[in-house]
Amino acid sequence: MPMKPFEFDRRYGELDQVVSAHIGQNAEDVNEDGHGDGREPSHAMQAYLRHTWHTRPWALAIAEQQLREYARFPPGRLRLRLGEFYPVPDVGLPESRTQDWLLHLADQVRRSVDSGEVPVPSAPRTHWEWHARFPELAQFLGGWFSQDMVDEFADHEAAVSHYEATTDRALVARLVGEVAELLALDLEETDYVLGLAELGLEVGPPAPLSVGAWLEAVMGRLGRPRPKYGPSPTAE
Repeated sequence: MPMKPFEFDRRYGELDQVVSAHIGQNAEDVNEDGHGDGREPSHAMQAYLRHTWHTRPWALAIAEQQLREYARFPPGRLRLRLGEFYPVPDVGLPESRTQDWLLHLADQVRRSVDSGEVPVPSAPRTHWEWHARFPELAQFLGGWFSQDMVDEFADHEAAVSHYEATTDRALVARLVGEVAELLALDLEETDYVLGLAELGLEVGPPAPLSVGAWLEAVMGRLGRPRPKYGPSPTAE
């Protein structure tokens, strides 16, 4: 019988975060020059450690435990097919190497915790990290500024207005905060373009604005207080 969500999270929730961080990335450990020594975390693992240290440091111990437990007692094919266990997604490794790889990831998490060296904050470097760090911005861009925007809205302003009108105020405020955090990274324009593409942006900013300038305009627009009961009556 398939696991219920609570049981899945208890046994495999953080394991799934670590593995998901590697999907679409090189699962092998490589240094900046493309060579590995078995100790330097891959870009995907660095992204997971960086984000988790700064948002949920307590989850690192859970990650290590779940990685080791799964690697030591892997499920059989039948139980996987029945949905009783977490199926490790394809990360580009042969199935015969999956157990050793999971144990290696557990070692890297443990090494990071034991050393106490918190990764320095930086711009996201992987697709997973972009979405983990800016989830509401991903929802905003992917939902309102995909390639279908031109068929659904008259222009960028209309799309922003629709988002504002149909989204809970708390989520709008969260978006404003995420845009402010992104702008605080002070990236080059090309890096903003690449980052927003990772988050789902499929149309260019309205002329003559750059992507950075458009983000500032969106933040200013959505960050204004919104009247709760409409405009005040004009004093006579």
